Amino acid sequence: MKKDFLLEIQVQELPYKFIPSAIGQLENSFVKLFKENALEYDGIKVYATPRRLAVLVDNLAACQENIVKDVRGPILSIAKDDDGNYTPAAIGFAKKNGVDTSVLYEKDNYVWAKVEIKGNSAVEILKNNVEDLILKLQGSHFMRWKNFDEKFSRPIENIVALFGNDVVDIVVLDKKATNKTQGHRFSLNREIIIDEPKNYVELMKKANVLVDQEERRNVIIESALKCATEAGLLVNFDEMSDLLEEVTYITEWPVPVICEFNEKYLQIPAIVTTTVMSTHQRYFPLWTKEGKLSNKFITMANYVGDEFSNIKAGNQRVIAARLEDGIFFYNEDTKTKLIDKLDKLKGMTFQKGLGTLFDKTQRIISLSDKICDELGIAEKDDILLSAKLAKCDLSTSLVFEFTELQGFIGENYALKDGEKVNVAKGICEHYFPLAANSILPSAVEGQVVSIADKIDTICALFISTQGDKKKKRPTGSNDPLGARRSAIGILRTIIEKGLKINLDNIIDYSLKLLSDEFSISLENTIKNELTDFFMQRLVVMYEKEYDQKIVASLEKTSPLSDLVGFIKRADILKKYQNDEDFIKIKENANRVLRILKDSVAGKVDENLLILSEEKNLYNAIKSHNQENYNLEEYIKSLKVLIRPTSEFFEKVLVMDKDEKIKNNRLNLLNCLKEKYLTVCDFEKL
Repeated sequence: MKKDFLLEIQVQELPYKFIPSAIGQLENSFVKLFKENALEYDGIKVYATPRRLAVLVDNLAACQENIVKDVRGPILSIAKDDDGNYTPAAIGFAKKNGVDTSVLYEKDNYVWAKVEIKGNSAVEILKNNVEDLILKLQGSHFMRWKNFDEKFSRPIENIVALFGNDVVDIVVLDKKATNKTQGHRFSLNREIIIDEPKNYVELMKKANVLVDQEERRNVIIESALKCATEAGLLVNFDEMSDLLEEVTYITEWPVPVICEFNEKYLQIPAIVTTTVMSTHQRYFPLWTKEGKLSNKFITMANYVGDEFSNIKAGNQRVIAARLEDGIFFYNEDTKTKLIDKLDKLKGMTFQKGLGTLFDKTQRIISLSDKICDELGIAEKDDILLSAKLAKCDLSTSLVFEFTELQGFIGENYALKDGEKVNVAKGICEHYFPLAANSILPSAVEGQVVSIADKIDTICALFISTQGDKKKKRPTGSNDPLGARRSAIGILRTIIEKGLKINLDNIIDYSLKLLSDEFSISLENTIKNELTDFFMQRLVVMYEKEYDQKIVASLEKTSPLSDLVGFIKRADILKKYQNDEDFIKIKENANRVLRILKDSVAGKVDENLLILSEEKNLYNAIKSHNQENYNLEEYIKSLKVLIRPTSEFFEKVLVMDKDEKIKNNRLNLLNCLKEKYLTVCDFEKL
């Protein structure tokens, strides 16, 4: 027999960021529980609102299937006496397994019994495990309440547990499961009795709770679009996915309320107003059909009723206060030009012991100049101006109030000052990518200044932590100054934008700027540590795209000096790794590398080449021209060395008793080794 199962955990308001994680954890936990206990079911759905987490299991088996198992007993010499009768040992074995001695049988010199193991009921399994599953959920800022030692995201107020229409006797801390739950706080239908699990979603809907987060999200989108359309405006959900997610998880019954603010606030940069609305107040901005920001917005009320005047007035009062600050800061900031704010950076510390933001700006300019030279850019005035202005908005009142707007405000103020569009865009985009997988700088100004800024930050971090590596070096749980994200940003920008930059040279130049400016003596290992740091990020970035052996095999080819070429090489190795001839090349290469180990190369003496096989290999190597080949052509050209190399190993003893002949053959193999290392380190492939 199969029945539906429902578990609902009702709590005080959950942090919205915890809810998506809790959904995944609960689903995984129940899947694992049913798998480990061989309980069949048709499907699991996890629902979540700010006040409840619910698990609905379709057609859960009522119990485990009975299992007939062959159980081995004592050896025959112990199980039977001399007369062939069962001894107390055999009788005890039968009794222990609930069978009569008459059904015992002999096999492989032992007595055996077929034992039927009855399956446990699903109810017993749930009773014994559900509390643990709930209390094992993980999240940040968990709390204790009352006198409990156990922690949870928020205090648990009620538990519903139903198998079919029967309450499962589950207790979580001091809450005993029932079939009763609470509807929306403002609902007239507050106490709900769940008659059976399959009716849960609809019963809660009647109590003004949309427990299905997907349905809730769709209601938010559809109702907001309808509201906006009626007002002749547009709402853009594509650019507000984070806000949509948050509003989905802070409401149980979302109802759109359209509000407005004074049009005078539209003179503030739109990015400021939309940030106040979406990030700080969880409002959806509305736009005109011409693409201009409207003075109207939508708030999603978690509300049951038809009186919205107080909600509307309250939200309009809040937004007006926030925007009044914004317009004041904007007017104060724009009394002077962005370039005039550069000197203010002299009073703003970049990092202890490594100067001010003004000092950092000067290094960014120098690094940008160096990168331009790497790229062969002669006309670099606009790039260097972007570098000079890049950090100026950090001294503005608007960025001090809204730190997430750094760069965006700089772009706006630069345009207001009459700077070129590409210069202003470079100021904004030098912070890109804002996250590991977000968009990259679109133009060369932002690309160059972004790389310069991030290289300076990473090198400064490594220099400042010399002798104190455990304290501040980037790790999985500790990433000061966002160094790992910055490194990924640099690598992505160079690779995806196809920039021919020798990152090794830029790192060296950055270290020199810092050490000269602050008279810091550099540790011998710091360059290697920085190289390893970037290589680790490179491996992580491409771990799904390439076999890690491919990436490892290319480490000795100085990938940071030519990252674009590195990716091309990795693509080619990926293409050829299963090629029959390439596999033979790899086998020969590894044999050569194993023999040579750390052998020092010398010149081959043709007079000491005795056997035809070593002469043939020598001639094949001499005639193999490796110039003017791309890597793919070069790999194909190595095929001519397969046969002479294989024949050499079949017929020639490298470690000859004659020392001169042995060394000459090792020199010959070293010539071959150089051919192979042009491709990759085959030992790691």
